[in-house]
Amino acid sequence: MVVLNRIYTRTGDDGTTALGTGKRLKKYDHRIESYGTVDEANAAIGMARIHLAGEPADLDAMLFRIQNDMFDLGADLCVPDHGEKLPYEPLRITDVQVVRLETEIDSMNQTLSPLRSFVLPGGSAGAAALHVARTITRRAERLMVQLADQPDEPVNPAAIKYANRLSDFLFVASRYVNARGTGDVLWVPGKNR
Repeated sequence: MVVLNRIYTRTGDDGTTALGTGKRLKKYDHRIESYGTVDEANAAIGMARIHLAGEPADLDAMLFRIQNDMFDLGADLCVPDHGEKLPYEPLRITDVQVVRLETEIDSMNQTLSPLRSFVLPGGSAGAAALHVARTITRRAERLMVQLADQPDEPVNPAAIKYANRLSDFLFVASRYVNARGTGDVLWVPGKNR
């Protein structure tokens, strides 16, 4: 259980922060950048939910579950698996969470017409906010992959899959929202030449 009685600790005043293992890293470390960007994506999803005002309700429920998963993802990244014995079981993203995203993507996508062009971020305010969350999620994914490519920096493969699938989910969700209102804004190649 998490208990936060005091928000400031002053321990980060030296430019470091603690992992879930207790190890301290510089705040610009790739691991910190990765889960910090996951947190940023989560905040963007929260803003999208406000723009959507709970409609459609099925999507709001999905986004709420995803926001919880995003904390799981941050926790996963915060405790790298170096094989050491910890006094607790680290939280890890699982393939079940990835499959749930895929199922929800397929469900929303069944209601949409096929794309014949790339989509410009826009349409409704809610859809545009989902696109912002999507691009932040893509950045988090790139940072996670970069982290995983570094020596002795383990990243759970399911976590990378989750981030990849989440950006797909957010794209389809933006279309799902726009299909109930203004419709997608399509890219017209060379339109302004």
